[in-house]
Amino acid sequence: MSSNVPGNRFLKINLLTIILLFVLILAGGVVRSTGSGMGCPDWPKCFGQYVPPTSILELPANYKQVYADKRLAKNQKFAKMLDVFGYSQMAMRIRNDRSILVPEEFNSARTWTEYINRLIGAITGVFLFLTAIYSFKYWKSSKLIVILSVLNLILVGFQGWLGSIVVSTHLVAWIVTVHMLLALAILAISIATYHMAKVNGRYKLTTKPFIAILTLLVLALSVLQITFGTEVREKIDAVASHLEGSYRDSWTTRAGEIFSQHRDMAVVVLILNIVLYALIRRTFSRHSMQQQLMSFTFLMLMLQIVTGIVLSYWALPPYAQAAHIVLASLVFGAQFYLLLNLYSSANLQGANR
Repeated sequence: MSSNVPGNRFLKINLLTIILLFVLILAGGVVRSTGSGMGCPDWPKCFGQYVPPTSILELPANYKQVYADKRLAKNQKFAKMLDVFGYSQMAMRIRNDRSILVPEEFNSARTWTEYINRLIGAITGVFLFLTAIYSFKYWKSSKLIVILSVLNLILVGFQGWLGSIVVSTHLVAWIVTVHMLLALAILAISIATYHMAKVNGRYKLTTKPFIAILTLLVLALSVLQITFGTEVREKIDAVASHLEGSYRDSWTTRAGEIFSQHRDMAVVVLILNIVLYALIRRTFSRHSMQQQLMSFTFLMLMLQIVTGIVLSYWALPPYAQAAHIVLASLVFGAQFYLLLNLYSSANLQGANR
């Protein structure tokens, strides 16, 4: 690729965007694990302020009812939308959910946790916007880079709205899963546009087809495992609600079959990654990008297994929940970039890209 300034600037901004997306996933994991989703009950302000309050004394006496009413109105609008798309039963459940009428108590720590998450999201949105702007440099050479960059900007706006629905509806199961998968899609698009700009849109398989197929299979299983993970979390939330927050050390055992599937799938994912690791080491040079990515993936996978064990046997500590989520996204990102690097332009074959 030519070394012109606009191209270099696009690559730098795109790379920073990818890093910010991982940070945002971590921040979202912290919000999720600490129950801080309603720390800011309104949007885009937080308790009606651009800088959130630090004390309940800064809020009006009727703040609970005010934001409970706003939340109810928002859910009613979402229920109408579900009716339009044929999800009448889901809409009815949301309309009849009396729990949304329970006012949220002000908690300074949760408020600032959610506020920081929003701040990181806003910064990430700015970088996605800049990525889209600078992508037009590639309009003549690779229109797909431009199309994907603009699409990502649209998706992140939708993701922000969906995130608010996740919290407002008390984490309706399928919305949580869609929210996580959409986050991975946004991350994958950013990684793809970065790689496409580096190789200038010229692709050629640089290894045996079997390795590429196995890499794709491992990537697909990782996505499936992440999906199982969101479903495990949803089930645990239901258990926690039923037990009113008590008997925390028994939540995972009460999660049922989905927890067993998630645990068993982890073994399958590990075995296939070991096989892929061996093949990559035998096929590519020691300092090649492919081998570095595979080594990084394996390290992240080991750390993810450790956090999974901590979650299972130490009563789901919030720090382990957040780490488990971001490690899963790092595994996905590295595997996806590995797959892309198996299809590089001829002048990048074999080693150092």
